[in-house]
Amino acid sequence: MRRSRGKLWDWKLTLASLGVALLLIVSLSVGEYSILSSEFGWEMFGITRIPRTIALVLSGAAMAICGLVMQLLTQNRFVEPTTTGTTEWAGLGLLTCLILFPQSSVLVKMIVAVVFAFIGTMVFFMFLRRVTLRSSMVVPIVGIMLGAVVSAVSSFVALSNDALQQLGIWFMGSFTSVYKGQYEVLWVVLVVVIMVFIFADKLTAAGLGEDIATNIGLNYNQILLLGTALVSIATGVVTVVVGALPFLGLIVPNIISMFRGDDLRSNLPWVLLLGIAIVTVCDLLGRTIISPFEMPVSVILGIVGAFVFVGLIVRSTRGK
Repeated sequence: MRRSRGKLWDWKLTLASLGVALLLIVSLSVGEYSILSSEFGWEMFGITRIPRTIALVLSGAAMAICGLVMQLLTQNRFVEPTTTGTTEWAGLGLLTCLILFPQSSVLVKMIVAVVFAFIGTMVFFMFLRRVTLRSSMVVPIVGIMLGAVVSAVSSFVALSNDALQQLGIWFMGSFTSVYKGQYEVLWVVLVVVIMVFIFADKLTAAGLGEDIATNIGLNYNQILLLGTALVSIATGVVTVVVGALPFLGLIVPNIISMFRGDDLRSNLPWVLLLGIAIVTVCDLLGRTIISPFEMPVSVILGIVGAFVFVGLIVRSTRGK
């Protein structure tokens, strides 16, 4: 694993921050109603556009960070919540909550989704620790297969309980339904981001392998558990509020790593900014391509992510 420690803040990061801020301003200004000429324009601005933009920031940052942490802990660049089954497990938890507690609040749904996401991620990690895989490309394939099994179970349960359409709506990553009073639980992911910053060096050390981490005095299993918990919390919360954001955690860390190396602490601001930028651009495209209708962000992310995923596989194969 390459090591390249750079400054945490420099003029390039300042320019990148300004660019992302400009994107967010554009996001605030795009919509089907006029803020200035509509009677309730400013009221709607506060109810929908501001919450939507905040959700873009929090969910983009969270899923990008999740991908980075998972890639460190698994020592595999093809791993992120949608290629390990974490998102599917969160969806199964959400479905379980919808069936058993149909009148539950968003907070309860979030807790159940987080618990299921944690269980699913631990299942994936336990599988990796017990089975020796010779190729790094096999790891995400295993994760996708596990996710497919969980997704099939979710579909069967949903079909049996007349909840298939509702499940599809929840899984469709879109910011259309984000509004004031519904998105606030997303602020939880800010805690996750802060925790990743605090434990960045320990997570980086754990990413070097169990033997090295143990030799320098770290409790590897404890760090693995912490990383899994952080990923599960972020994935569960984003799944409940927004839905699935496929491949975001795959795209962002790999792009940053190509240019800046693998030091978690110095890369974190860049990962956050690029995650926010990609989600915002995809959301803007979704709002404008077929206006006045909206295309789910997950559709655009899925297309872009699939090309990046294939590109990474080809690049990895050529490097051997």
